[in-house]
Amino acid sequence: MDGTSTEPQGDLTVRTLAMPADTNANGDIFGGWVMSQMDQAGGIAGVERAQGRVVTVAVDGMTFIRPVRVGDVLCVYTRVGHVGRTSMKIEIEAWARRFRSRGRDKVTEATFTFVAIDDEGRPRPVPPALPALP
Repeated sequence: MDGTSTEPQGDLTVRTLAMPADTNANGDIFGGWVMSQMDQAGGIAGVERAQGRVVTVAVDGMTFIRPVRVGDVLCVYTRVGHVGRTSMKIEIEAWARRFRSRGRDKVTEATFTFVAIDDEGRPRPVPPALPALP
């Protein structure tokens, strides 16, 4: 991931509105709420790539760059990075489309590791990538 990018990298996977119930005592959105949205987006990307169930096993390099505020639209972008036998690293960026100004700021980024699992919850191989749609 490139911490200095001025444009989101990857596919827009989740968009959601930051609401007052998600704030801390300072009035900013909880970092845990942002991380949860990123985990959901990574799970969506992981399920698509693994063609089945996945679980989150690690989060690397999460750095909060800017706060998210009530009324901002959080946009989460994903890119599948390294794919191993049963695991995959998904690079995730969260950007805030600012309320009223419509400006856009990167608020955090991290690499999430997901493992493909079978119906019993045991690791299973990640199948080869499907061909891209036309």
